[in-house]
Amino acid sequence: MNIQTLTLEEAQNINVWQYEEPYELYSFTGASETLEELLDGTYYGVRNEHDELIGYFCFGDNAQVPGGRDAKLYTGECVVDIGLGMKPDLTGKGLGISFFQAGLQFAKEQFGPEKIRLSVAAFNERAIHLYMKAGFQKKASFMSRGREFLLMEYDAAGCEKQ
Repeated sequence: MNIQTLTLEEAQNINVWQYEEPYELYSFTGASETLEELLDGTYYGVRNEHDELIGYFCFGDNAQVPGGRDAKLYTGECVVDIGLGMKPDLTGKGLGISFFQAGLQFAKEQFGPEKIRLSVAAFNERAIHLYMKAGFQKKASFMSRGREFLLMEYDAAGCEKQ
């Protein structure tokens, strides 16, 4: 898989992705503010071996959920937050683990974190199973916009203290 900073064309494509219930909370609205965020340098497009856009990763503040910020859960040094999304028609087809592992490897190489952290809607058992399979552990739960979320962490063993 090839992971690079999002292009305008990729961002425009992602900005209209729609997910079926119960995953509609991850859908995009096509808003211009969202397009600006997608192009702010924290989002990366993922292309397969056929050079087709299959998803994205984002890192840092844009990967955080407002309720987790309110609960002051996004603390610590040498930690990078990761967010992600697969093209809607590719979800649930067993492609998630290789996609996610590529993003984890990218995060380790780019940021050298000690821990990688993510937030996921508590109802999203499919994603939680994938994250646990990849080595993430549940750390806390919190509410955001009327929904329960889980904060999960992965020990990336980076960020050597000098």
